[in-house]
Parts: sequence; C-alpha cells; structure tokens
Amino acid sequence: MELHGFGVGTRIAIGNAVRMPDPLPTPEDVAFRGDVAAEQERAKAAIKLTQSQIAARAGEAEGSLKEVLEAQSMMAADPAIEGLVTGAIEAGKTAERAVYESFQQFADTLKAMGGYMAERATDLGDVSQRIRAQLAGVPAPEVPQRDEPFVLVAVDLAPADTGKLDLDKVLAFVTRDGSPKAHTGIIAAEKGLPAVVAAAGADDIPDGALVVVDAAAGQVIVGPTKHQLDEARAKQEEQAKIADAPIEPGALGDGDPVQLLANVGKPADSQPAVDLGAEGVGLFRTEFLFLDRSTPPTKDEQVEVYTSLMRPFAGKKVVARVLDAGADKPLSFLNDSAEANPALGMRGIRILRVRENLLRDQLAALAEARDRSGVELWVMAPMVADAADSDYFTAVGREYGLEVVGSMIEVPSAALVAEQVLRTSDFVSIGTNDLTQYTLAADRVLGTVANFQDPWHPAVLRLVAETGRAGQATGKPIGVCGEAAADPRLAVVLVGLGVKSLSMAPPALAGVRVELRKFSREQANEVAQRVLAAASGDEARQLFDDYVAEQG
Repeated sequence: MELHGFGVGTRIAIGNAVRMPDPLPTPEDVAFRGDVAAEQERAKAAIKLTQSQIAARAGEAEGSLKEVLEAQSMMAADPAIEGLVTGAIEAGKTAERAVYESFQQFADTLKAMGGYMAERATDLGDVSQRIRAQLAGVPAPEVPQRDEPFVLVAVDLAPADTGKLDLDKVLAFVTRDGSPKAHTGIIAAEKGLPAVVAAAGADDIPDGALVVVDAAAGQVIVGPTKHQLDEARAKQEEQAKIADAPIEPGALGDGDPVQLLANVGKPADSQPAVDLGAEGVGLFRTEFLFLDRSTPPTKDEQVEVYTSLMRPFAGKKVVARVLDAGADKPLSFLNDSAEANPALGMRGIRILRVRENLLRDQLAALAEARDRSGVELWVMAPMVADAADSDYFTAVGREYGLEVVGSMIEVPSAALVAEQVLRTSDFVSIGTNDLTQYTLAADRVLGTVANFQDPWHPAVLRLVAETGRAGQATGKPIGVCGEAAADPRLAVVLVGLGVKSLSMAPPALAGVRVELRKFSREQANEVAQRVLAAASGDEARQLFDDYVAEQG
C-alpha cells in the first residue's frame, strides 16, 4: 500500500509503525443534574493542574518546544476560557462537555483567522484533551515510548508532541491531518526529522507494519517489497554520505559562489547552525521576543537577546527581519481590532508604519546588538508591497546607521515591481512560504489546501525569475529565505533564476550544498529556464529530472 501526502524535509526512514493513541472521544452532551458549584470547582481544579503541568514542562524545555509549551500554558490559564467553562456548567453541561465546548469555540475562532492563529487551534485541542483526561482520571494521549526505534503514526501531532520526540527512537512520523507549513512541520524541519503529513489513508496503517517514509517524495510505503526496501536503503546510504561530506562554502560545480545561510528564531538556534556549516543567518525571525505578551519588549531587553543570538556569527552576515506581526501573528498591543481577512490586513511593514515607535526601538536595538556582537548586520522589512514601502523603511534604517537595508518579496506586487523596490533597497529576500500563499490564494497552514502550497508552481517561479532579473538589472543581491531553499533540486532552480543566497533550516544545509556542486552556472541557468515552461509544480519537477537524465 502506498500513501501520499506532503513531505517535510528530504530524508528517508525505514521502520515499524507505532500508532499514537487516538484522541479522547467527544464527551456526551447530557444534562448535568448534580451540584453545579462542585462541578465548577472540579473543572477549575483540572484546568489549574493541567496549566501547572504544562508550565513545568516548559521550564525544562528549550527552543521551539519551550515557546510552544509556554503558549499552551498561557492558554490553559486564560480566564476567558475558564469563564466559558463555568458558564457552560451553569447552563447544565458536565465539566467534561463544558471544557470540550469552550475550547472548541475558541479553536473555531482561531481557525477562522487562518495562518499562525489557526496553528494555535491545534494547541488548544491538546490542552482541552489534557484537562478532560484529568477530569476522567485517564492518561492523556501521548507519544508512545518504545525500546526500539519506530515510525510514529498519528491522526495529528500537537507542536508540543513534535517538540519532545526522542530522535534516538522516532525515525519519522506520518499524520493523517496537518500541513507542512504549520508549527509541527516547522519543528520537524528544525530537527531534521523526516515526516509526511496530510497523508490520506494513514488511519489504515496497522500497528507494527513495516513502512518506508520518503519525505522528499511525500510518500509512505506500507509493507514494502524487497525491491522497494533496497531502493530506500540505497537512498539512506546516499544521504549518510551527504551528511558526512566536508563542510565547504556553498558554490556551484564551477566555483560560482552561492551563500548558504540559516533560518533562526532564538539564541538556542545559533550554535547548531554554525556547527552545520551555516555561513551566516539569512532569516532572523525577531518576532519570537514579541509573541504572547501584553506589552512589547523594551529596547534593552531586545539588545540583550539579539546580542546573544548574533554572537556566534561574529564577522558573518546576519539578516534580521523586523517585527512581522499581524494576520497570523496578532499581538494584543498592536492588533486592537478584528479583521475580516487578517492575512490581507494590517501586518508587517504596514502596521510598523502606523506604530513607528516600535520599529524605531527595534532598529536601535539591532544596531546596538550589531556593535556588541561584531556581525555584518543586514535588516529587512516584511510584507513590502511596492517602492513606497521600500523608500520608507530604508530612510528610517539609515537614521540608525544601518548600512544594508532591504525588503522582503512576499507579496506578488512587490515581485512585479522588484526593480522599483531595488532602487532604494540594498537587497531583497524572497519569502517563498508567503509568496506561494498569496500567489495561489491558499492559506499556508490549512491542510485542506496544502496541495496548493507548492513553490515549484510555475506562477511562483516566474515571480522569482522576475525578481532575479531585477537584481541583475540593478546589480543588487537576491536571496531566498523560505522553505523552498531547503529543497536541494529547487535550490538549483532558484540559483538559475538569479538567487545569490539561500537560507534554510540548518539540517537542510548539507543536502543543498552537495546538490549545488553537481551543476555548473550554465547548467543551473538552463534547467531553470526549462522548468519555467511547466504548467504545474509536478511537471516542473519532472522537467528538472528529465534534464538531469539528459546530462547523464
């Protein structure tokens, strides 16, 4: 049996399937006839205990897992949810049903908002299950523990589940639901853990079955034949050689340099990226310091954290994206009114132009952190739509002594007028996740439209090509900092379209480094032009493979 979904990463894994326990059943909606006050206290006690347990786990965690658990702890402590629960019990619901309905109500609201907030709906579901498990006196569904390595199979994984996976035991995971661009997929990419999500038929994988998980192909083979196993093992051997290859500066086969950089979001990411050969940082997501707060961080707070993150990259390039808030990352101190379609509303540079004091504090903090850490600092603005945004951001950046100020190409309009944007921007960096989302009108974390989240789509590649031509015309560098850069084959195409630097999750660096050296500049340009003629993402991949076969 072969299943298809959406791969995270490019690695391949072979192992026996271990199914995660199914989610708790939906509580029956029966009238509660007992002591309402006692039932309310029972619910409050379960909520408080769950919140303290999650907070304790957050205190022991690091990196992305710590951030996710801290957010879950805040959700469990939200008095608005507790108010809904106690109100539902007052209206005649059992504690279990009241918790279920209250968290579901919040989750539905977040799903309707899309993007980052839709991802948080999964977190809410996880918190709800943990509280209901406390009420029922049963264990919450958890990642199974085994003595032998295994492939985890689940309906879906909460980000907290993904973050705590034991990489010595979990070889890969497969989920029926989810999206490769949601939190779970991002954490898997950070860990270098192969995964296939939104795999139709995953519910039918028997516990203990031998499976092959091919993340690059988005394929799961259940009960593989000897030939399929031999092919999978050969791929694994090839991937092991790539991982052990010498760390060298990124370049094409003829020596034409391609800078290979890391995407980082917190200080803990820096040293592992350096160890894996990152030549600098191509995307420093500064918003991690702003999320889940009622007030913005002070300038001094920012300086300390930015300096800590930058210090391992002393003497190297660090590209910092200023606060990318709004839409899928709403902040209570910024987004004070609901938007019918927040992904198309006030976000990125749009909101910073209104709240310029936040932008100025952040630029001042970044400049001071640069001086303390000794990095080559580049800064860029998210959600730039046209030259007016670029003109504004560059002018403000210059006031703080920032020498390299650029723009992100995430909105199709910016790609179409990239040459105008580059008149004042010193560089541009293409965020392929959002560019794909906006080009194909498909929420990047919504599993139902995950098939549209394909950066190989010719419409997306043509916008990249347009940006590459603008870079050549102006003599200014073009980078890519979206997940597309982590696909070794697509990395070659991007370079052929005029991209000079590629930034990715650090575990992807080795594969991209090796793949680039298989192509000369002429070949990269040729295969890129051939791929542009495709009518679909699948055809684009096939055209790439056909070109490689022709070249021998």
